[in-house]
Amino acid sequence: MAHREHRLQAPRRVSVAVLTISDTRNEKTDISGRLIRRRLSQGGHALAQYRIVPDDPARIRSVIREWIRKDAIEAMILTGGTGISPRDGTIEAVEKLLSRKLEGFGELFRFLSYRQVGSAAFLSRAVAGVCGGKPLFALPGSEKAVRLALDRLILPELGHLIQQLRKLE
Repeated sequence: MAHREHRLQAPRRVSVAVLTISDTRNEKTDISGRLIRRRLSQGGHALAQYRIVPDDPARIRSVIREWIRKDAIEAMILTGGTGISPRDGTIEAVEKLLSRKLEGFGELFRFLSYRQVGSAAFLSRAVAGVCGGKPLFALPGSEKAVRLALDRLILPELGHLIQQLRKLE
């Protein structure tokens, strides 16, 4: 089946949980989390849950495990904690939970990011995969990186990704 036909069969509305990982942000200062929620809404998708947790791998895994048990959540987008500082633990928390990694997501994200920020793009550890049968995207915490990932990668393929995962059921 052609990619175009897959898109026609894909759900138009996906219920997404958003998790911001930060030791310093709150609802008022969480610009990237707010951007994700707004872009999901503009794209016709539903916000299933929103939460902020500290950059602690055990806490991150706990929320993800809770969310994969909820039928109302079809996908998860995380922002923050993907850098290389000692406190950045999102990738270590997430990769242990992925049953399938979508290698192309990180590669494409860094390629697109390189066009914007140059060689600093290789510092990004953005990752995506399947966790509990649901797509999970772990994005950097910067607003510019979130906008890039959403507009160029996630939103154009979110419904298609859900449609492909449902084939496995």
